[in-house]
Amino acid sequence: MSTGKINVSAENIFPIIKKFLYSDHEIFLRELISNAVDATNKLKHLANLGEFKGEMGDLTIRVEVDKKKKQIRIIDRGIGMTAEEVDKYINQVAFSGAEEFVKKYEGKVDPAAMIGHFGLGFYSAFMVAKTVEIKTKSHTQAADESGAHWMCDGSPEFTLKTLKKKERGTEIVLNVADDSEDFLEDFKIRELLKKYARFMSVPIQFGEREERTNVASEGEEAKYETSQVPDIINADAPAWTKKPSELTDEDYKKFYKALYPFSFDEPLFHIHLNVDYPFDLTGILFFPRVKPNMELQRNKIQLYQSQVFVTDNVEGIVPDFLTLLHGVLDSKDIPLNVSRSYLQADGNVKKISGHITKKVADKLEEMFKTDRADFESKWNDIKMIIEYGMITDEKFFERAEKFFLVQNTDGGFFTLDEYVDKIKALQTDKDGTTVILYAASKDGQHSYIEKAQAQGYDTVLLDSPIVSHWMQKIETSKEKVRFARVDSDLLDKLIPKEGDRPTLLTEEETKQLKDALEAHVDTKKFTVRVEALESDDAPMVVTVPEFMRRMREMSATGGGGFMGMGDLPESYDLVVNANHALAGKLLRTPSEEQGALIQHAKDLALLQQNLLHGAALTSFVKRALDKLV
Repeated sequence: MSTGKINVSAENIFPIIKKFLYSDHEIFLRELISNAVDATNKLKHLANLGEFKGEMGDLTIRVEVDKKKKQIRIIDRGIGMTAEEVDKYINQVAFSGAEEFVKKYEGKVDPAAMIGHFGLGFYSAFMVAKTVEIKTKSHTQAADESGAHWMCDGSPEFTLKTLKKKERGTEIVLNVADDSEDFLEDFKIRELLKKYARFMSVPIQFGEREERTNVASEGEEAKYETSQVPDIINADAPAWTKKPSELTDEDYKKFYKALYPFSFDEPLFHIHLNVDYPFDLTGILFFPRVKPNMELQRNKIQLYQSQVFVTDNVEGIVPDFLTLLHGVLDSKDIPLNVSRSYLQADGNVKKISGHITKKVADKLEEMFKTDRADFESKWNDIKMIIEYGMITDEKFFERAEKFFLVQNTDGGFFTLDEYVDKIKALQTDKDGTTVILYAASKDGQHSYIEKAQAQGYDTVLLDSPIVSHWMQKIETSKEKVRFARVDSDLLDKLIPKEGDRPTLLTEEETKQLKDALEAHVDTKKFTVRVEALESDDAPMVVTVPEFMRRMREMSATGGGGFMGMGDLPESYDLVVNANHALAGKLLRTPSEEQGALIQHAKDLALLQQNLLHGAALTSFVKRALDKLV
């Protein structure tokens, strides 16, 4: 037996590891399982190269929990280590087993396949263990040679002695600390294995499960027998490691269901990524159905490194707008800190992010060109992701302009250029700007849409919560194009033409009418305007100015330079039709009786905009009922 001091640069590295390097204590299991997978894969590589000629046997990695002994054990039948290798790779932290392995077999083995054999990751075991043991035997040792048994209590001191061990491989024994006994619960370990190891490349067994088998002969009534079989945690195949030509649509759907077992909707379509130069990237991204009124769900993309789960926070790798997608990304070129939990700034990451954007744009453009009708059928489920991309990513904006669609109230779909060509003859104002009228709801703004149609104007439906940001982006990129909500003002004001409509009121009567209204409405809330409309138009109209509405909406969804605008008091325009019979009646009505008429007409205008609520609505209904009897 030998004793010694671990070659570390700090007096005691373990408290540093426990407190700072690993923020999540559960990471220990991922690191130790990853090491076991690496050791097993190394053995496979050596066998393929003819360097190992022994019997491979069952390479399943076993994870065991012993609550009585307060132990967690990770057992592999991989490459193993000699006592000298233990001293080098465990006691001399600065070196890595993978580094020497790759140097020795440079050009023969893919270096990227070696995550690292017992680097700092091994020491994460001390986050949950008061003592850690390694029982190991190298694949190079004869059957009658002794293995090595290393023990450490979390200080730089260790003991290393010989061990009778028949089979090659490594067993890590964690003697769990009192403050980490929750990791001795089977459900906890199973949960962590499912999280981190479900797609690892070597079978991982944790306990057993019941399996029912029909033992009846053909033609006989079914007869089932129950037996205990190994519970393999990573039975699901990682579909992204296969070529797209090897997978059917059904395979992709099954894989999606394996990733999101509680999702009831099938994805709309998928994008299979497979890049090996100039960087390594594989994965499958799924487009989910995103409804305008649905809360945006992020953190649905899982990031792996060589099939080892790292995080579901892919900020920095995936462009922000694509974090709404679901799926898996796997890359050996994404640098991670020692805990593999947070991404570092890196040139490769920027290239990967740009490539993902390009592949998504390629897929969408291909769908648009290949089968436009199918693309249109999916549009309302994907448009918010595309809007978000156009707002936040300039390169994606340039690509998406070709396939972004608007839908008018008649159900027709158009690209922006197609739509501008369709409406410019009628909907160009006196300054030469084409005005795109839009509504957030076909039912909510029905009367305004009808009024626009009566004048030959067309209206599109734009109903996503971020559409105000998108419109601002379009207006700054396209010359002489402007958006206006169909109920934000009078049509004559939204699309001003040459000449004014004549009014039936004199200038003095117009002033008297405005003064009368201002005397009976809340002027902090309503700006009164007297306008010459058609005589059969409504007597009063309430509008929300386009600029004010946009400020509020953009403030509510963040950005746009309007933060805090959402707290502004409500502000509306109350437009009085000077050519309606009510205008003349109000002027002839004694001032003490004007209030009731103004209140009723104003409430009708508010009701038309769905702005009459609470006590005001109750009072309006009561007044209306009183007039019936």
